[in-house]
Amino acid sequence: MTWRDFQDLCTAILRHVWGQSVASFADSNDGGRDGVYYGSWDNSLHDEANEAIPTAPFVIQCKHSQSESSTLSLSKLENEFEKVRLLVAQGMCTTYVLMTNARVSGATEGRIRKRLKECGVEHPLILDSQWICDTIASHRTLRTFAPRVYGLGDLSQILDDRACEQAKMLMISAAGQISTFVATDAFRKANTALRNHGFVLLLGEPAVGKSVNALMLAMGAIDEWGCFVVRVRTSRDIVNHWNPHEERQLFLVDDAFGVVRHEDNLTRDWSRDMPAIMAAIDAGAKVILTSRDYIYREARPQLKTYSYPLLEEQQIVIDVANISQSERRQIVYNHLKAGDQPREVLAAMKPYLEGAADVKPFRPEAARRLGLRAFTRNLEVSLRGIELFMAQPGQFLSEVYSQLDTNAQAALTLIYISSSGSLVGPIELDAIGRSLLEQIGSTLAEVNRALTVLDGPFVKQARHSDGRPLWSFKHPTLREGFAAWLARQHHLLVNVLVGMDDNVLLERTDCLAPDEEGRPGTLLRIPAFLYSEVSHRLANMFERWPGGSCWTHDALLYLWRDCSDEMLASFLKVYPQILGRIVTFDSYCEFVPEPRLLARFHRAGLLSKEVREAAIRRMADLAVTVIDPAWVRSECWEWHVLLEDRDRLRLFELVRNSLLPHLEEALEEGWADDVYWRGEEGLTGDFGVDDALHAYSSAFRNIGEFETADRFAKAIDLDRIKAHGAQKFRSEVLRSSDNGTQSSSVFDDIDR
Repeated sequence: MTWRDFQDLCTAILRHVWGQSVASFADSNDGGRDGVYYGSWDNSLHDEANEAIPTAPFVIQCKHSQSESSTLSLSKLENEFEKVRLLVAQGMCTTYVLMTNARVSGATEGRIRKRLKECGVEHPLILDSQWICDTIASHRTLRTFAPRVYGLGDLSQILDDRACEQAKMLMISAAGQISTFVATDAFRKANTALRNHGFVLLLGEPAVGKSVNALMLAMGAIDEWGCFVVRVRTSRDIVNHWNPHEERQLFLVDDAFGVVRHEDNLTRDWSRDMPAIMAAIDAGAKVILTSRDYIYREARPQLKTYSYPLLEEQQIVIDVANISQSERRQIVYNHLKAGDQPREVLAAMKPYLEGAADVKPFRPEAARRLGLRAFTRNLEVSLRGIELFMAQPGQFLSEVYSQLDTNAQAALTLIYISSSGSLVGPIELDAIGRSLLEQIGSTLAEVNRALTVLDGPFVKQARHSDGRPLWSFKHPTLREGFAAWLARQHHLLVNVLVGMDDNVLLERTDCLAPDEEGRPGTLLRIPAFLYSEVSHRLANMFERWPGGSCWTHDALLYLWRDCSDEMLASFLKVYPQILGRIVTFDSYCEFVPEPRLLARFHRAGLLSKEVREAAIRRMADLAVTVIDPAWVRSECWEWHVLLEDRDRLRLFELVRNSLLPHLEEALEEGWADDVYWRGEEGLTGDFGVDDALHAYSSAFRNIGEFETADRFAKAIDLDRIKAHGAQKFRSEVLRSSDNGTQSSSVFDDIDR
């Protein structure tokens, strides 16, 4: 388990086992407190560790070790004791509960208790791995809400013979999934629905975890209620297998209304059998269903939900794909830990994994592939490469599309070039669309017939809000594979390009050379003979939006990442004004596209000396006025391209002479509040002042200017005090592994 897993498990123990209401803090800046509890402790539970605990406030601190055989020593807590003194002085800690997955010897426990009392703690409590394991084994509710513990030991220790055999069979059917499973908020809601109503329906797109969530719910039901699990296919099977004399049956139905598309006959059966199924639930049976969301949307009107308030009020319908940021990060971590990537690859990926977890839409299946070498042999290990890998999973399907008849190819082409990604029926074509169909050799009537054939394997049909049918690719990988086929149909590309709007052009094409590797997921590669046409399209976007817009921002990214040197040269001939626009870029240079595009032009030999020097002057101004650290970041390759050694030395001198003498004064006056984002309660964000000051400190230390580096390091504490207030200042928590290094990200130990 990760430290985040362990912290969640400790919180679950206190909430569900001790019966106390515990608040869990964020991953960093928690002031030495992973959790807190205010109130009177419930001493009625007759737990030896629970006796004689005084009145609140309580502080809970979790110490996690990656080593299974680790023993907690006093030295590993040295950084905590100073935090404890501060908490006691502020009246925030009467009882200090230390929970660890490491072993704690009796002698060490005595020494830790002594030190904590010396810090002012009235009642120190140390709970080690053995206590936690014993607690897990003796409390069913805890295991239900933290189902990964089923994979941590011998099931026979906590389940009877029949339940143990059933659980083992379920674990076999979910091979490899238990070790990576994350109990999300959606899972907990599903657990609550099953507990309160005996019925839950898990919805989501393919590969978002519906089936494994259902299996984990079934495991918990075996444990907590002694349920006998029956895996069935249809509603008829539930009716046929339900035993009125067996109160503890649980029926598990995957893809209840169709596997890849809505099957009317299955839905009609559910509608007809629902009264009998509800009667079984009233008698004690439990039912877990899964369905793809678009299939359920088609099935729902036929289910007569007005007859069944649970369905109508959405009390038991859970969207499995609704995953929080911390949960997504934990899923990525678990899959990488369970995968076969070498340690050095994990170390290279580590800086970019939080970005990978933030990609939308997030697919746990993409995280699984990221952890496997078979899928990542050509992966560019960078923020761009990993985010695109997560966002655009796909396979090449060109041969398959080549074997389709011309009518099917025409139908898929119309879907591909549509701005919404969907073809709305009844299909109405303009002159460009009709010309395209004529070139392919099809007609509108033949396209309509082809859509019926394609429905299921290649396309899915949904409904527009006004009832009209919508056809779209069944899965993004199918669309990407079609793009690879379409790119070779040169006779169609002129009309295809004209038929695309700006969004489709920027999102679904590239202008790279034939031998260049583009973004993961094959796009429509535009050949060189159409570069002039694309250049004029891009120039028109900039002309229409002289002040900038989402279109111009995306167009800058397109030029940077999706265009060959030849295409860039073509664009500059059409629109040379671009250089004057992008040289006045904004701060946060790591995140804005203009510096990247300037570097891209420079690498292609298309950037004049005057423009390069103007870009450096702009960077110098930002380096001093808003402490923009992009120029010292090793990962910001665009500045390594643009800056020569003498330019970098001049920037160091400028920062040393112009920024440093006034740094403390600037921070005291709060100027950074206007130029840096600050999160909730004043905490700095990923590109906050602390981060920039730390980058400057590290940069000066790397060139041997230790005194200057120390000045920037001290300014970090000054900024924190200013941001939080002197009385509310909270030092960052030490999350220790065996080597005692600091950690604030779930990925910090991914390569250990």
